[in-house]
Amino acid sequence: MKAIQVPRHGGAEVLTLVDVPLPQPKGNELLVKISAIGVNFIDVYFREGRYPAALPFIDGQEAAGTVHAVGGDVKGWKAGDRVGYTGVLGAYAEYAAIPADRGVRLPKEISDQQGAAALLQGMTAHYLVRSTYPLKKGEIALIHAAAGGVGLLLVQMAKQIGARVIATVGTDEKAKLAREAGADDVIVYTRQDFEAETKRLTDGKGVHVIYDGVGKTTFDKDLNLLRPRGYLALFGASSGAVPPFDPILLSQKGSIFLTRPTLVHHMATREELEQRSREVFEQIAGGKRKLRIGHVYKLSEAAQAHRDLEGRKTTGKLLLVP
Repeated sequence: MKAIQVPRHGGAEVLTLVDVPLPQPKGNELLVKISAIGVNFIDVYFREGRYPAALPFIDGQEAAGTVHAVGGDVKGWKAGDRVGYTGVLGAYAEYAAIPADRGVRLPKEISDQQGAAALLQGMTAHYLVRSTYPLKKGEIALIHAAAGGVGLLLVQMAKQIGARVIATVGTDEKAKLAREAGADDVIVYTRQDFEAETKRLTDGKGVHVIYDGVGKTTFDKDLNLLRPRGYLALFGASSGAVPPFDPILLSQKGSIFLTRPTLVHHMATREELEQRSREVFEQIAGGKRKLRIGHVYKLSEAAQAHRDLEGRKTTGKLLLVP
């Protein structure tokens, strides 16, 4: 089968199209014939070596398709069932073997491309507003990279709850998307200082929570924008890792909270995975959540997809198709 392998850590150029043997499912695994693959920043982190994986490895954490074969110990799944998954390395390929308890059924109203686009980013937005900082009606949330895949979903979920949303984006085109998703105020950070503008928009009081997937370039100003005992949910680092700092800074800024959550800990049990994925799919199928697929690339174009993602040239979700 065709797959995109990482033979060594580095830039997008290390992503290599190779022929590898078709995986055989172990007793507790499903062999998935993949039809759509989600491209996410975690794939970049693995490629760069920020997250450990034995070299060489097949990149990718999210896909959808059909069950091709099942292991001898698997119950409840059969060949031909539609399935989506996230959190299992090896998705940049025509086939992947995954633990059966990591797969979720795709409702008939959800296409394979929607399934591959919705799971990682949809469940990330879900845990951020429901679990990391349970957002309440009337509160103010600052959402960075609001026109990205997670950002657009976060804006929609926050507005459904009844919060006020201040969004940051890099271009006027992205600002339009953030407003269409429901953002109350949009800051184009390439020509406005988002710290000064957020202070102006909140009469100097700051926000209750910041959902930040950017990291290094936004972190210091984030700390100046939280109300006393506010929350900074740093769920990504698209601009690079935040440098070390003394935690006393959190008390000096108003006894604020900093957390670095990740999806794997919010879908650790089968029950939580099913609950989050079901709610995300129901919202999309019911028209309550608009899913934007920004671009679809061929599997062989994975390096270009990474370059576009890292260059902040994209909006919504990026997909690969074998």
